[in-house]
Amino acid sequence: MKVSIINIGDELLIGQVVNTNASAMSQMLIAAGIDVNEVVTIGDGGDAIRESLARCLKLSDAVLITGGLGPTKDDITKTVLCDFFHSRLVENAVALENVRRLFAIRGFELTPVNRAQALVPECCQVLNNDLGTAPCMWFEQDGKVVVSMPGVPFEMEWLMENRVVPKLQETFKTGAIVNKNILVQGIGESFLSDLIEPWELALPKCIRLAYLPQAGMLKLRLTARGTDRDELQGAIDEAVKTLYPIAGQYIVGEDCETLTELVHSQLTAKGKTLATAESCTGGTIASQLTAQAGASRYFRGGIVAYSNEVKECALGVKHSTLEQYGAVSEQTAREMAEGVRERFDSDYAIATTGIAGPDGGTPTKPVGTVWIAVASRTHTEAALLNFPGRRRQQNIDRSVNQAFAMLIRMLCQKD
Repeated sequence: MKVSIINIGDELLIGQVVNTNASAMSQMLIAAGIDVNEVVTIGDGGDAIRESLARCLKLSDAVLITGGLGPTKDDITKTVLCDFFHSRLVENAVALENVRRLFAIRGFELTPVNRAQALVPECCQVLNNDLGTAPCMWFEQDGKVVVSMPGVPFEMEWLMENRVVPKLQETFKTGAIVNKNILVQGIGESFLSDLIEPWELALPKCIRLAYLPQAGMLKLRLTARGTDRDELQGAIDEAVKTLYPIAGQYIVGEDCETLTELVHSQLTAKGKTLATAESCTGGTIASQLTAQAGASRYFRGGIVAYSNEVKECALGVKHSTLEQYGAVSEQTAREMAEGVRERFDSDYAIATTGIAGPDGGTPTKPVGTVWIAVASRTHTEAALLNFPGRRRQQNIDRSVNQAFAMLIRMLCQKD
């Protein structure tokens, strides 16, 4: 089974809103054993909707649409679908009751404009949207399926999980898809490709390998497709097992999308605590950690020590260290990490200090010079990074991933 996704909205085309729906829908479909043929983003125009829908139906068994179902005049998806399926708008009792229920909960009066949310093409089946007033509409024609959902992300995700994906699985014969993520750090994409080429060429035909580079790290994604999930899982497990003797020194973890998630899971599982002292990363490490639900179990807190005075007063960095070696130095990074670990009484600490750019560099310490230190209760490790280029955010992201990778490796050591 193959699915096309159409995301509607002028705001998506002009970059005003990031299209998170596309990635969320794709992930949910793949997890259910449903292949995604393509993802299309279009504006709020009737011709664009009709043309995209007609083309996608030629390529896929089902087309999932989001957007354009609100109560305002620019929301035209229902009208276009009526025209496409040669139907007419009628008031649907299930949809109307849902709108009434939601307005009663909120204490709002049901206006004619909002009552119009219950108008749907007569030929569709309404899949009730428990979280919003815009109905989810299911169309079937000539063995193909079209589903129209609201573009509000949390409504779409709920509908996908509770209504759309289960019904797709009932309607079509879906296969099995097994994914495996391998997080790699410390080697470039081309070097890794050369290193594992014999292993990659020997992979079973049911497994596809993708290289997904990120700032300062790389994700290998193995995807196995077939009919028997257990057989596919076994093939994936065997492939991963044979990868470690070749590239194990660069592998930092599995089954996570990011190093942040991996740090979160490892600190949680080991019952260890962490504190951060950030200069050039400006609190990015702490922000990424606290974005994870349950971070309070291990994250004690952090200090953004941008100035030398704060490094001294808040972290205990020696004045003589700053005078002799400077803020961007191994000695300063080590004292920052040890200082914040002691002050927060944490098991581990991360410190960053450097020149993120685009300016501020010197001949001896150019832009992209970063020192990272990771401290435990027994020892401290430090690393010098020299990033090419003057792109500030890229240098910050690389520093964060390097710091997480250093922490992960230390967590695997025995103190």
